[in-house]
Amino acid sequence: MELPTPMTGSSRPAPPRGRAAGATQPAHADAFFRQIVAGMRNGVLAITRDGMVALLNEEGYRIFGVEPHPDDLGKPVAEVLRAHPDVVRQLLTAFDLNMLPNRAETRLRPSGKVIGYTFAFVRDDGGEIAGVAMFFKDLTRVEQLEERERLRDRLAAVGEMAAAIAHEVKNPLAGIEVMAGLLRRKIPDIPDAQAVLKDIIAEAKMANAIVQEVLEFVRPIRLQVEHTSIANAFDAAVSLADTKAARGTIAVDAGIPADIPQIQADHHQLTQLFTNLLINAYEAMEGRGRIAVTAGTVQQDDGGEGREAVRIELQDNGPGMPADVAEHVFDPFYTTKAQGSGLGLAIVRKIVDAHDGQIDLRTAPGSGTLIRVTLPVSVSRDDT
Repeated sequence: MELPTPMTGSSRPAPPRGRAAGATQPAHADAFFRQIVAGMRNGVLAITRDGMVALLNEEGYRIFGVEPHPDDLGKPVAEVLRAHPDVVRQLLTAFDLNMLPNRAETRLRPSGKVIGYTFAFVRDDGGEIAGVAMFFKDLTRVEQLEERERLRDRLAAVGEMAAAIAHEVKNPLAGIEVMAGLLRRKIPDIPDAQAVLKDIIAEAKMANAIVQEVLEFVRPIRLQVEHTSIANAFDAAVSLADTKAARGTIAVDAGIPADIPQIQADHHQLTQLFTNLLINAYEAMEGRGRIAVTAGTVQQDDGGEGREAVRIELQDNGPGMPADVAEHVFDPFYTTKAQGSGLGLAIVRKIVDAHDGQIDLRTAPGSGTLIRVTLPVSVSRDDT
């Protein structure tokens, strides 16, 4: 059985009446079908029994992140989708199944896209299985929105309780800090006591900072949107991070082009985002190394047509992270450090989400860490 192939272009005129119409009708119907498949908002992929690509529409290419080539049709699917061996394996083994996957989901690597898909057998005129078709849709945006809603629900549930607890904890901490300071002035000539009191004050300040960080995390973000310069926000973050963490000899090379467009964003929140990323890198790199910062304009992939966005990348040459740690770094209260709340990168993700942006991380032990932040140039009013 010959499976149809995708076609793009303008629709053809209706065939003439009479006998000629009967002769041209099959060709016209086939072309019309190919036009429909080519313009679908879902991906469509079909392979023949011997594993050759018979059909792959434009949306399918976009979702898979594969550059289309005129000679893809008739090539082995393993060659066309060499970046997605799991998908290829599912397609090729589908011929041995009695029941095909229906409304299943999978995550594409390395893009991290989540797709929902359904398989269907393609049969020839005699009813024999001639191929397998895969119908799929990019659910990444849907998953992001659902995860954002789940996070909001969790924060709403604990926010009021956390605020009450924080209020009760902050008052005693302030009292401890004040009384320890008064005591230091009353016994200035006892070195051992001075050292202990100094430690008490430092620990009280640290505990208070953690409580404050928890409070900031559980509160909903109310964006004060304005035209914001990425370069200015990053410069402010470098100065702020240097006051909060030991930078040592780490070099920060900011290669943000002057022609990068301003974005509609909350300048304060954006500065906080970069500050937290820098502090996290400083602590991981232990005072030595290099952080290279670059920026450029891209089309933000939101599962649709895309929109103009600015992408900022921070690449360090630190120790990197194993996969099991990288998977959880943006989770609230997750930390591998002896001290800290585990909220620094969770707050980063929350700020990115509030701006309707995207953040991803690439790392491996011994290979440093790359963090990529993508922020739309324009923020929808619904996101503010």
